[in-house]
Amino acid sequence: MAHLNGYSERGDDIVSDYEQSHQSGRQRSPGIKLLFTLLVAGALAVPLMMVYALVWDRQDQSHTARQTITQGWGGAQLVTGPVLVIPYEETVAENSVVDGKQTSKLTRVTRELYLSPVEQKIATGLDPQLKQKSIYASVLYNAAVEGTARFELPADLARQGIDPDALMPERAELRFGVSDPRGLQSQSAVTVNGKALATRPGGGPAATSGAGFHGFPDWDESQAMTVAWSYGLRGSETISLVPRGGNTEWSVTSSWPHPSFSGGFLPGDPQISDAGFAAEFAVPDLALGQGLAMTSDLEPPVVTNIYMDPDMHGGSQARVATIGLVEPVDLYSRIDRSVKYGFLIIGFTFLTFLMFDVVAGVTVAAAEYLLTGAGLVLFFVLLLAFAEVTGFTIAYLVASAAIVGLITAYSASVLKSWKRARVMGVLLAGLYALLFVLLSLEAWSLLIGSLLLFAALAGVMYATRNIDWSGIARPSQY
Repeated sequence: MAHLNGYSERGDDIVSDYEQSHQSGRQRSPGIKLLFTLLVAGALAVPLMMVYALVWDRQDQSHTARQTITQGWGGAQLVTGPVLVIPYEETVAENSVVDGKQTSKLTRVTRELYLSPVEQKIATGLDPQLKQKSIYASVLYNAAVEGTARFELPADLARQGIDPDALMPERAELRFGVSDPRGLQSQSAVTVNGKALATRPGGGPAATSGAGFHGFPDWDESQAMTVAWSYGLRGSETISLVPRGGNTEWSVTSSWPHPSFSGGFLPGDPQISDAGFAAEFAVPDLALGQGLAMTSDLEPPVVTNIYMDPDMHGGSQARVATIGLVEPVDLYSRIDRSVKYGFLIIGFTFLTFLMFDVVAGVTVAAAEYLLTGAGLVLFFVLLLAFAEVTGFTIAYLVASAAIVGLITAYSASVLKSWKRARVMGVLLAGLYALLFVLLSLEAWSLLIGSLLLFAALAGVMYATRNIDWSGIARPSQY
């Protein structure tokens, strides 16, 4: 009987040892754990792309809301000073074939000469106001535009193939360009050599696609023509000027404290303070690369994106100087950039979990990786939602604090230790602080990011130098 009992106990020990060894044999190697971690991280690319699309959609809604705000007021304005258009006759040869014979006859055709001022001085005062609709806002302005210009016929018209005697100054037009004439106000006045000039709507230069106003001056081409003008203009967010011909001076003053300057020309030394700004543009004729007299008008500048300022695309198109009355930071572009760093935060967090798994022996399941990754992706949604209401900096602090607290508390359960969870919390806080620095220092972001990745790779190599990545626990041999 004792013999049977001993045999039974020995059999139970064998079964127990086999079960333990069988369970040990099912443990994954560190290499397999790394592969599963990478697969889970890759799966999070889908929600990250959805967040990226959400940012784009909210930006598009913001643009639509801003357009609604500016309806009936005036959009981004592109203005140009006066252009004198003088018709002239030219003799051209017309070739034709009659009864199998080629014939040629001379005909007179009417063309237009586009004369830019020898010099012009323009002064613009901008009175801004911030108009809001729901959580969206747009900067509107009232502009007081005034200036003077002097026109003279070039002495070398014959060099361009134009006979001065063929000009028809009695049919000359003086054209002013305003891209969105909805913003023009009634207090406008134009004088030519001291005499008031009646103006008519439309018929502006080609640089503003024909929008603006024009008049018919009484001018003797043997003398210079001096033009003075002033008008009120309403617009939103940006105002741009197309300088022409000779020397152009443009002075702009405003109480808006956050101007941006872009386009083909920049002010010399703008004065910017909390009380507003003052900017002086000086554009000489050599910088424009245009003659005073041209047989074709300048084409409109190409705007490739509604948020971009007009710029020159081709020699025959207008170049502009642009002033933007915008917020100092583009909210959606910063959030868009932060989403692009999402994999950096997810990667470092998962890497820390993996190190606790393969080095410290704390098992982290795939579901726990997924839940942690979902929290990290949720950070960007919170950032977008709060930033539209509170601004970027406050939203960043709120969203990062919420996610750091959430994942730190969850890590205490996953890693079976509050001490390990605190390590995870400190890591996340450091990552979010670093991300904020990268977003603020755009010029240094690549250098800082590459150094961080190098340091992380070196740390992982050192921590895992003794790990057998392909080793698998095997059952003992009996």
